[in-house]
Amino acid sequence: MMYYLESGSHDPGFNLALEQYVFDRLDRAHAYCMLWQNDNAIIVGKNQNTVGEINAAYVKEHGIRVVRRLSGGGAVYHDLGNINFTFIVDSGATAAFDFSTFCRPIVKALEHFGVHAEINGRNDMTIDGKKFSGNSQYGKQGRTMHHGTILYDSDLEVVGKALTVSRDKLEGKGIQSVRSRVTNVRPYIAGDISTEAFFAALRDFLFQEYALQPYRLSQGQLAEIRALQAERYDQWSWNYGASPAYRLRKARQVDGCGKLEIFLDVQKGILRDVAFYGDYFGNEDTQSLARRLSGCPMEAAAIRTALKDMEIGTYFNHMDLETFLEILLQ
Repeated sequence: MMYYLESGSHDPGFNLALEQYVFDRLDRAHAYCMLWQNDNAIIVGKNQNTVGEINAAYVKEHGIRVVRRLSGGGAVYHDLGNINFTFIVDSGATAAFDFSTFCRPIVKALEHFGVHAEINGRNDMTIDGKKFSGNSQYGKQGRTMHHGTILYDSDLEVVGKALTVSRDKLEGKGIQSVRSRVTNVRPYIAGDISTEAFFAALRDFLFQEYALQPYRLSQGQLAEIRALQAERYDQWSWNYGASPAYRLRKARQVDGCGKLEIFLDVQKGILRDVAFYGDYFGNEDTQSLARRLSGCPMEAAAIRTALKDMEIGTYFNHMDLETFLEILLQ
């Protein structure tokens, strides 16, 4: 059975805590679907260096909330013209990053509204080649949480000003604006349907298509969600964290993986500290990888020995050891 939950809040801290609560605490015998919205927020990926992803002056001036999510991938801007969807399911012993499975319901829903959308690239959905949805996943102990955005009637000017976009993500020879690469869904919908009306219609479609059952949270559960919000998603240490102390920085955009930044403190040829940032996806926490590398000589054979029983692809999706070594030692 798949249950449906809908947050009545537009607070990004509460909504991300709600997602985590459903993922961690609700009965794994069932699947869960959610629709929700955040007002005026940037949601950064778990592995990102927050200060490098946002236009800090613009964010402060416009009172934009910055909150880190559990999943990898890149930073996204949310306003009330954007609709977020979440699917939480058991995925077996290994949680693979199969984005298409969870994007298809949205593509099918848009077809119902006369809009032809496609699943493209690593984790995007597009209309006429322009992105309207970015998607991300988090996996743990055979459980998968997939969530994505639907730019329905968002302020695309703010999207471009609030986010700092890396040059290596922009196609072509010149710098293209964020606005030129993204689109809202609303212009493609027949008739002038408001965001609120589209939200309700999308919810009705999902209920009918997947035989959803409503799930009501108790007051006790809501109190636990608010406590989780206060402990994690309202904390500067989670959303920003301390900037890494480093002497070297390595960066690479890797096909099928994403951007990886490695911050290194190397003393007399020995790796003393390492931190990983980027919009990559991975099932394992890179802190365990960093601990394994600490004290290792910056030499290929030594690093191979240190990592002989570790699968790099579980930390950085679609990356192999040789590519990792090339980035680390370049």
